[in-house]
Amino acid sequence: MYHVDRRGFISTCGIALGTAAFVQPQIIFGADTNFKPENTLFLTWQQDPTTTMTAQWISDAATDSKNSIRYTEWSKELKDWRTVDCRTRPYPQTSFTMHRAEITGLKPGTEYALSTSADPTVRRFRTMPAKATNAISFISGGDCGINEHAVANNIQAAKQEPMFCVIGGDLGYDDGKNAETSLKFIRNYSEHMVDPLGRLIPMVVCIGNHEVQGGYNGPREKAPFFFAMHDGLFADTSYNVLDIGDYMSLVLLDTGHVSKIGGEQTSWLDKTLAAREACPNLLVFNHVPAYPSHRGSPNLEGDGTGGDNRKHWVPLFEKHNVDVVFEHHDHTFKRTKPLLNGHLDLRRGVTYLGDGSWGRIRALNEPVMRPYMAAWSSVYHMSLHRIEGTQRFHMAISDTGKVMDVCTTGKRTRSKVALVQ
Repeated sequence: MYHVDRRGFISTCGIALGTAAFVQPQIIFGADTNFKPENTLFLTWQQDPTTTMTAQWISDAATDSKNSIRYTEWSKELKDWRTVDCRTRPYPQTSFTMHRAEITGLKPGTEYALSTSADPTVRRFRTMPAKATNAISFISGGDCGINEHAVANNIQAAKQEPMFCVIGGDLGYDDGKNAETSLKFIRNYSEHMVDPLGRLIPMVVCIGNHEVQGGYNGPREKAPFFFAMHDGLFADTSYNVLDIGDYMSLVLLDTGHVSKIGGEQTSWLDKTLAAREACPNLLVFNHVPAYPSHRGSPNLEGDGTGGDNRKHWVPLFEKHNVDVVFEHHDHTFKRTKPLLNGHLDLRRGVTYLGDGSWGRIRALNEPVMRPYMAAWSSVYHMSLHRIEGTQRFHMAISDTGKVMDVCTTGKRTRSKVALVQ
């Protein structure tokens, strides 16, 4: 089930990750004296990624007179355009306007052209396939910020031509207070998360402590920028699940920032995972790690960092056949051993990948004292994941394009013994 094959993964994926020719990117900083809607356009999902796509952007309210998008199937002719009106709202703590338009009724596995009424530039996107008959790839990471390392990882991520990107919290580090920081994050993503064929890469997120004023136990109002942009998927709660066809489920959790880990969220998680136990790729994303690489007790004694995760969620991951958990917050690269009840189990264990160093970094604390760790380093990184049939390949890539780690996971063997709760 668990095997490292770096050479095979690289050759299979056909990835070009040269480091010698790496060019330092230019970051969008400074005042928005030439604010343009095209600087903030990005894609996401509220519903089925095989048949829908949501486009969002922010414009200057003073010039906000049009708010629609048009789209058609990608071809040389680009004809038979259709138009979808946008919903608008003020962007928090600014004079800007946020626009959102959801396109429905799309064909699975199809490329489309898109333009906005504010910007006639034609852009491309693609829907997810209805079935996983071909390879499926996506990017994951967390703790981004807006510095040069975050932008460099954006550029490296886009080179891999992923179908989407999941960011596990701490997007721009706006702390629920700084609108300019939130806008810089969006602008950097909009500019650089475009693949070599010109396709926009949809963003899927979960919430982290730096989206919320105070970091933890805050009401939705304390995370104004996060919910302004992402309440399409998180309309009622700060956690949800995004199902992609019948082959993948992305379970997006809140590690105590707006919703408590225990109680309602855990009850929801139990039911949500139980209903998806047969899913070939049942993947969980959250911010604070159950198995930290920097914070907390190396032996996981007491509560500490991830204590509530280990108490309430880890038994559910193991019980309901979760395949991989993506964690962040500690600002390192890490891969755990396949874990069952906190101990190595090659057949039934859950692998935890992280630990959120897209644009923030820390030194590792006592890695040799953490028996659950399989690989670790202190480096800026994001990860490429490729699904081929029953096997998943996971590659950690640094902001300079260096391949740091490769592993594979397959569907876990179901436990036939009672798990320790």
